[in-house]
Amino acid sequence: MRLTILGGGGFRVPLVYGALLRDHAPGRVTEVTLYDVDGARLAAIAKVLADQARDSADAPAVRATTDLDEALRGADFVFSAIRVGGLAGRAADERIALAEGVLGQETVGAGGVAYGLRTVPVADAIARRIKAVAPGAWVINFTNPAGLVTEAMARHLGERVIGICDSPVGLARRVARTVGADPDAVRLDYAGLNHLGWLHGLYEGEQDVLPRLFADDALLTSFEEGKLFGADWLRSLGSVPNEYLHYYYFNREAVAAYRQAELTRGAFLLDQQARFYATVADGEQAWDAWDRTRAEREATYMSENREVSGAGERAADDLESGGYENVALALMRAIARDEPATLILNVRNGSSLHALDAEAVVEIPCRVDASGPRPLPVTQLTGHEAGLVSAVKAVERCVLEAAEAGSARAAVKAFALHPLVDSVQVARRLLDGYRDAHPGLAYLRP
Repeated sequence: MRLTILGGGGFRVPLVYGALLRDHAPGRVTEVTLYDVDGARLAAIAKVLADQARDSADAPAVRATTDLDEALRGADFVFSAIRVGGLAGRAADERIALAEGVLGQETVGAGGVAYGLRTVPVADAIARRIKAVAPGAWVINFTNPAGLVTEAMARHLGERVIGICDSPVGLARRVARTVGADPDAVRLDYAGLNHLGWLHGLYEGEQDVLPRLFADDALLTSFEEGKLFGADWLRSLGSVPNEYLHYYYFNREAVAAYRQAELTRGAFLLDQQARFYATVADGEQAWDAWDRTRAEREATYMSENREVSGAGERAADDLESGGYENVALALMRAIARDEPATLILNVRNGSSLHALDAEAVVEIPCRVDASGPRPLPVTQLTGHEAGLVSAVKAVERCVLEAAEAGSARAAVKAFALHPLVDSVQVARRLLDGYRDAHPGLAYLRP
């Protein structure tokens, strides 16, 4: 079976390849094609994968190309993990938003809108090429903002594009471990959008064990989300939010912490990864350099938010591997081998969440087999949750309109309607700032 990875020079590609190396079952991936617009990054990651596979006799063959059609031709699965504008673009997104006093995080708030505005046109073009060159391929989208980009690609690929994220999986596993449940055996009642969802229930058989968590202060404040949000707020909500909701519930504090930080997250990663790619280019052992960089990256994840909440350093369990690459592999196995699995995915809503229309891409549990994903029943969103989800989905639709029509007016509307942007005038200045910083936004016209 052949897998193509778009954004094949990206830093997290070795995580995917590591999952493939651990898979020795019949029908496994035997060939991986890396595609990227940056040949130097491709070469560096290819070196890492070669080191990674050194002791594996049946490692999937790896080839690299900067030709999109060549990469897609003959693919059974396509992983899309592109970053339009690179980390320099992310750093600019953060800097411009923070200068206006609003959040610049890459998937949330003004930064997420900016990232979407420059990513959707590229993702749209890629989806068109996949439909033309590899119409039978299944597309697994990692590209952020994941829900928005999946919805854009679904306009061409329909049900054959599925978005994934490791945040809900990580949340569920942390909660399960905290209450003494087997993370691999529980049933999850989770719903929302990508980076905007809530865990409403965690079932062992027919019993919801989430009330056990809320009844015990020590348990409730012993895991990552409990430390971030605090026991009182979690009890007020009656659910456990995805960690990214910290940017909404504690927005003022998060913005202040990011403005005071020596480096934004994007600037930190830009510097860190520049050093990594330079190190590999200079001939250092590629796998060792990658693994050191990965450990530092994971340990500093959402550090400003944890500082605001007094949550301290991340627990060792949260630094374990087992994130999005394993979700992707489980999804691929379920479809290619007809090995049914239950996964939280970004898929078309259908009739799952009453607050949204059928075409909206949502993040919910699905049962997956050879026919693809089927959404499972979930608890409906509360009024507060439905309001927030509807508002953010309206923003995503404005981004899609702006990208399709080249409309600066729709882009301003996307910024202005976001719950974390507090002024139409700020929205206008944000768009001006982003157009000045990103040549790729020149398509937006008055």
